[in-house]
Amino acid sequence: MTATGSTGEPPLARAGFDRAAEERATPDLLQTARKDAATRVLVIHGDAAPLAGTGRLAWFPAADVPDGAEWALLGRDDKDALLLTAVFPSGDDAPLPSPAGWAGLRTVGGSLDATDAAAFVEALSLGRWLIDSRYCPACGTLTDLVDAGWSRRCPSCGRQHFPRTDPAVIVAITSATDPDALLLGSNALWGADRFSCFAGFVEAGESLEAAVRREVAEESGIEVGTVTYRGSQAWPYPRSLMLGFFAEARDDAAARADGEEIAAVRWFTRDEIGRALAGETEVVLPGPASIAHRLIADWYGGRA
Repeated sequence: MTATGSTGEPPLARAGFDRAAEERATPDLLQTARKDAATRVLVIHGDAAPLAGTGRLAWFPAADVPDGAEWALLGRDDKDALLLTAVFPSGDDAPLPSPAGWAGLRTVGGSLDATDAAAFVEALSLGRWLIDSRYCPACGTLTDLVDAGWSRRCPSCGRQHFPRTDPAVIVAITSATDPDALLLGSNALWGADRFSCFAGFVEAGESLEAAVRREVAEESGIEVGTVTYRGSQAWPYPRSLMLGFFAEARDDAAARADGEEIAAVRWFTRDEIGRALAGETEVVLPGPASIAHRLIADWYGGRA
C-alpha cells in the first residue's frame, strides 16, 4: 500500500477542535458543564442537527435544551468553552426550534467549516451509540453512562463498553492502460444513473489491502495491482470509518457487475466525470460530504 500527499482532507476528516479526551474522567463533568453559561451544545435529533444559516450549525446554551436527551462531551472550542452534545431519538418531534431548520450530515456536511463538520460527525457517531446501546450486550442490564458519555459500565456484571467503529474500504478504480478512464459502480438499491466508488467492510482478520482486493473483485470482477491509500473519514451510517483508496485495474475488460449488490459498472472518461461533477449530465455522483466525492474529484483533477 502506497501513501500519497493530500490535497486537503475529506470534509468530515478535519480536526476542528480539541476533543479534550483527558477530561472525560473528570467526576461530574457533564453536570458541571451544563450549569456553565459558556458551554455550547449541539443538539442531535435522529441524524439531523439544527442550522443557524447556510453552512452553519446552531449551538444552544445547555439551559435551553429540554429534558430527555443523552448527553456527552465533544471537547473544547478555541475560546476554551466546553462543547457538549444532547442526543434525542428520531421518532420524537424536534426537541426545540431551530433558526434555519434541521438537516442531515449527508446534506450539509460538505458545506460546514472545520469546527461544525467535526462536531456534527462526532456527535452523530457518538449519539447513535448513546441511543442504541443502553443495555449490556453480555447480560442485558441497563448500563450506567460514564466518562462524560464515552463509555458505559454494567452495574451487574461489571463490564465496560465503548462506542464501536467498523472499518470499511472505499475504492476508485483506475485503468491499466487509459489515464483518462475511471471505473464506478451503481448499487442495486440506487437509481440507474447514480454511480460511486466500490466499498465494503473489512472482515475479521483481514488487512486493508486484502479488503480492497477482495471487495473490488467481488463487486466489479476487477483484479487490482497497485493500491494507494488516499485518506479516511468517519461515516456514522451506522458507525463506519471509511478508508479511501485508489486501485489500478490489471485488465479493464474484466469489469462486470456482481448482479446482486452492484447492478452496473461503467468506465467513465475524464470529460464525463467533469460534466457529472458540474451537474451537467444525468449521472449522479456522491455528494461533497463523502470521501467518495473526494476520491472522484481528486482523480478528475489529476491527483490520483
